[in-house]
Amino acid sequence: MAGEERVVKLKIDNVRKVYNSQNGEVIALNGVSLDIYENEFITVVGPSGCGKSTLLNIIAGLEKTTSGKVFCDDQEIMDTGTERGVVFQQYALFPWLTVLGNVKFGLSLQGMKKEKADEIAMKYIRMVDLEDFVNSYPKELSGGMKQRVAIARAYAANPSVLLMDEPFGALDAQTRTQLQEELLHTWEKEQKTCFFITHDVDEAIILGQRVIIMSARPGRIKEVVDINIPYPRSQETKITPEFLEAKNYIWSQVYKEYLEVRK
Repeated sequence: MAGEERVVKLKIDNVRKVYNSQNGEVIALNGVSLDIYENEFITVVGPSGCGKSTLLNIIAGLEKTTSGKVFCDDQEIMDTGTERGVVFQQYALFPWLTVLGNVKFGLSLQGMKKEKADEIAMKYIRMVDLEDFVNSYPKELSGGMKQRVAIARAYAANPSVLLMDEPFGALDAQTRTQLQEELLHTWEKEQKTCFFITHDVDEAIILGQRVIIMSARPGRIKEVVDINIPYPRSQETKITPEFLEAKNYIWSQVYKEYLEVRK
């Protein structure tokens, strides 16, 4: 991105989020500010309970801030919107719909004609290598295949921002590795702005252009680490000196926050 004028896609401006619980107020986020650029791949790490998912839900329009604002394309986010697609860890597929039915669900809601919706859905089903399972139901799919369907559905709706909350967290290591590579390949082709939450430092580095390290609750941005490793990246990237240096540094910062949680 050197030499190019960077366009701010998402602007997070002094966001604070407070929940009321039986034990009083819980401050989930406290003064979070960040600019995320168009087509940038951001990954977010931090200890459990640091507000990562809360921040994603606010960007998605699923939760409101207590104070502060979030903007997408200079428009304040007040609700959900088609320009923002979300992929959760739990797949969230409709069990009564086939793979094709799930992937084209958002397109059908938009009133798109069946032939066009089928065409677009099939493009992304092929992209995630599930064309042989197009008429299968979620109960007939493995966990990795279900997550592929969820990713294909998010892409099919053609959002300019993709919000992903630990989408590979429940998968085995081999499937996770495969989906990381598929996601990177798709992102390089489709050029969307990605905000990706993970507990896995390796995953954060292999995917992200910048890694956001969140502090222990109340959640703040502790540090933003630039990952100056060129794309395309692969699993071989993980044994390079640049990767290992970034991993050791980021893990040490995350671990310090983890110790704060245990105090």
